[in-house]
Amino acid sequence: MTQKTVAVDTGSLENLQKVVGVFDENLVMIARELNVTPRVEGTNIILEGEEGSAAVGGQVLQSLLAIGEAGEQIDKSRLLYCIGLAREGRAEDIRGIMKDVVAVTSRGKPVKCKTVGQREYVSAIKKNTVTFGVGPAGTGKTYLAVCLAAVAYKSKQVEKIILTRPAVEAGEKLGFLPGDLQTKVDPYLRPLYDALQEMFGMDVYTKLMEKGAIEVAPLAYMRGRTLSGAFVILDEAQNATREQMKMFLTRLGEGSKMVVTGDMTQTDLPEGKTSGLKQAVHLLKGLDDVAVCALTERDVVRHPLVTAIVKAYEKDAVRGSKGEKK
Repeated sequence: MTQKTVAVDTGSLENLQKVVGVFDENLVMIARELNVTPRVEGTNIILEGEEGSAAVGGQVLQSLLAIGEAGEQIDKSRLLYCIGLAREGRAEDIRGIMKDVVAVTSRGKPVKCKTVGQREYVSAIKKNTVTFGVGPAGTGKTYLAVCLAAVAYKSKQVEKIILTRPAVEAGEKLGFLPGDLQTKVDPYLRPLYDALQEMFGMDVYTKLMEKGAIEVAPLAYMRGRTLSGAFVILDEAQNATREQMKMFLTRLGEGSKMVVTGDMTQTDLPEGKTSGLKQAVHLLKGLDDVAVCALTERDVVRHPLVTAIVKAYEKDAVRGSKGEKK
């Protein structure tokens, strides 16, 4: 048995509370996950256990301190993520994530990556002309892309922002909804509207929409156009057909950047139709100036239950594929 002591700056008692959690819930989880015995003495957190476990626990605590110092909240999913990184010897990555600010919202709140996968995704978008962000719900694919689009527009790197989605039903029927096509697809584009409004504020967002600096439209509206000087985001791309994906990617014009996001496990295409996202990732991966970022359940930043749900569906998909082979 060995001891590992992590000292907390005396001026950061509030941070100490964040690290230990309400009713010491974070320490309880660390104890359970790493088989160590934690206790707090003054401004020190002491871990007792096997040498390797105590060392990993110390790294986890250092990661939590970095998160708290950055003004971020420490929830169950983030704590489990820190434990996973520390077990892999990558605990220091958390400090790097906390230092980088992706964007600042209209209310002055800094937007930061929460996982290593997200940081790699953001870096890829900045470096490449076309980036594919593929992964499950809750990994921040769309939100981070919209944040970077807002930054690019505000810094005059682009002249407009174009956000688009395939108008494919997820069990619902568009034909039964009232209004024209734009009105019918608006509910599908709501996550994009919400993110833009958060970045620009409602008044600025409305003005930018009115003058055409922000365009939100169904994928079908992209046909025949050349998209120049724009930051273009195709969301829910798993619902684009092969023909639609080719059409979209060939709209790329001078001075533009494209981000294509989707979850290949959640396609709503009719049976027998191959996802254009799946084909595009296969064909274009490895090309210069094209990046493919695969986010996983570890990058889910919603409620911890979302991660468990994603894992459950992935296991079922694996079982199903094995059954089909038989």
